[in-house]
Amino acid sequence: MDKKEYWESRFLAEGKIWGELPSLSAHYALLLFLENKVKSVLVPGSGYGRNTKLFSTSGLNVTGVEISETAFKMASQFDPESKFYRGTVLDMSFNNRKYDAIYCFNVLHLFREQERELFLSECVGKLKDKGLACFTVFSNEEESFGQGNETEPDTFESKPGRPVHYFTEADLKQHFHRFEIMDIGTLEDPENHGGHAHVHILRYIFVRLN
Repeated sequence: MDKKEYWESRFLAEGKIWGELPSLSAHYALLLFLENKVKSVLVPGSGYGRNTKLFSTSGLNVTGVEISETAFKMASQFDPESKFYRGTVLDMSFNNRKYDAIYCFNVLHLFREQERELFLSECVGKLKDKGLACFTVFSNEEESFGQGNETEPDTFESKPGRPVHYFTEADLKQHFHRFEIMDIGTLEDPENHGGHAHVHILRYIFVRLN
């Protein structure tokens, strides 16, 4: 099962998997974006729009990219103020725009090493000079760390079609070597889906393109 099939099947079966409220990290990113006079935001892996809606209703011009057809259709209804494209974040040639900022929630860790590098290169290409970016990823402090087949260092496939890379702080810094790091840390992000309430221990990084 490839990524498109995996996420399409999940959104078909579970709908608004994570509810309608945005991630805590989206609120943090919004504050940073407003402080830095950001006007336009690109959201790779935008899902059904739970995070994009926070930005669009706060006056930002928002573009989302989503691989799942079902999530794409849901997003257009849930957040009509944002513009959504359906496609992979590994090829963001859907338009010629460059953005003031990128917000990316829990997408980077879903790829193996070469694809992570490609994804970040695509992000660099979509940012304006000195553009900002805020990413969250799974940390190596996650409860699920080490579960499943280890396909690469610190990358485990516990579900078919969903490899997960667990980041240390040093690893995360290395991935963003093309950027100036403005803030980095961990946060506890509560979720409740499938009747299972739990807390993810995420790493976040806030950077500026050099």
